[in-house]
Amino acid sequence: MTLPSAQKLYAVIDGTWPASAKQALGPWTVRLDDSGSSRVSAATAELPAATDDIALAADAMREAGQNPLFMIREGEDALDAALEALGYVIKDPVNMYAAPVAAIATKRPPPVTSFEVWPPLAVQTEIWAAGGIGAGRLDIMDRARQPKTTLLGRMNDKPAGSVYVGIAADCAMIHALEIAQNYRRQGLAVALTRAAAFWAQAKGATYLTLVTTRDNAGANALYASLGMAIVGQYHYRSLSE
Repeated sequence: MTLPSAQKLYAVIDGTWPASAKQALGPWTVRLDDSGSSRVSAATAELPAATDDIALAADAMREAGQNPLFMIREGEDALDAALEALGYVIKDPVNMYAAPVAAIATKRPPPVTSFEVWPPLAVQTEIWAAGGIGAGRLDIMDRARQPKTTLLGRMNDKPAGSVYVGIAADCAMIHALEIAQNYRRQGLAVALTRAAAFWAQAKGATYLTLVTTRDNAGANALYASLGMAIVGQYHYRSLSE
């Protein structure tokens, strides 16, 4: 089975993790959001962008109270170089992963390990908050279109993890997978990923996808161990704050 392309996953990110506002401005899509999440606060070039165009997007982001941030996708080497020349530095290089849902939904986690919950429970917001996932990102989940859900993970009969999953086109995408500190490295992240795949399969999704920073060694090892493949990459450029 051919996995989704990088270009397709860029659209899936937008569909499952939407900004509060988007502006079409010259060659740009400018995303505006106060959540602190780079995915919903970055400008992307929808047409070839010249060096002079960069200030147009940067000024719009500053006017909205955001530090100028640009998402650089595959094939945008000229834009990347132009931003570098203007002093924009690389931020958060990202790997995009995908696998057929059926390849991940192979062994259902024990019934007491994972529970589908929407809207998320207070205990999930506490787990996310402890991992730096605050109210702004919960707002992103709330405004995303259906189908979507969260999964509450439990270990030793206690809340131990949480993840959000949304679907766009035929792709389910995992976001905000967080395991409480005392329950890490005990298999719960694998269980929640498989539970997400079973949920996605029941909703008719063909692929399970996600993004994670390249320097997150634990996450990259986890998804590789499940047989997920890197199908694309991107990074951001921003001015040093």
